[in-house]
Amino acid sequence: MMSTTQKLTLADYLSLETGSEHRCEFVDGEMLEMPPESEKNVLIAVFLMAQFLKVLPFSWVRQNTTEIVVAGRVRSPDLMILGAELVASLQGKSRSTITDNMPAPLLVVEVVSPGKVNEDRDYRYKRSEYAARGISEYWIVDPAKAQVTVLTLVDGLYEAQVLTGAAVLKSSQVPGFELAIADLMQLPTA
Repeated sequence: MMSTTQKLTLADYLSLETGSEHRCEFVDGEMLEMPPESEKNVLIAVFLMAQFLKVLPFSWVRQNTTEIVVAGRVRSPDLMILGAELVASLQGKSRSTITDNMPAPLLVVEVVSPGKVNEDRDYRYKRSEYAARGISEYWIVDPAKAQVTVLTLVDGLYEAQVLTGAAVLKSSQVPGFELAIADLMQLPTA
C-alpha cells in the first residue's frame, strides 16, 4: 500500500494559527524545521542587530521571527531591515508575515550555517528568491569564509561585492551604517 502526504498550499500555511515551536520555513508545500543556529551565527546576528539599532528606529529591525513570502515559499531571514512603509503594513496584523501585497524589506541578512545544503540555500536559492521579490539589498554573512557578500539589486538581478578583512561594510539602504568585516568576524564568544 502506498502512503501519500498531502502538501499544504501557501494559503493553508498562512492560515495556520499556531506553527511549530521551532523555527520553520515553508518550502514546496512542507514546513521545514530549521536546525538551531551555531553560537557564532547567533552572536553575529545579534551584533549586527545592535549596530543597526544605533542608526535605525527599533521597529525597522527584525530578527528571525518575522517571515517573508518569496516565490511561493516562506522564509525566516536571520535579520531584516523593514522601512517605514513595511512597518505600517504589518501594524495590527495577527501574524508577522510579509506577504506579496506588502512592500519588500530594504535589506535582508542571512548568516550561513556550515554545510553544502545551507550554503546552497543562502547563496543560490534565497539569492534568486530575494531578487524576484525586489529586495534591494541582500547580505550573505559567511563565518566559515570570514566574508560578507553584499548583493545589490540592479535591473532585477543582484550584483555582488565580496568583502573581507579590513574592508568596511556599508549599506545603500541604511545611511550611516559602517562596520569593519574583521570586527564582525572576530566577535568574542565570552
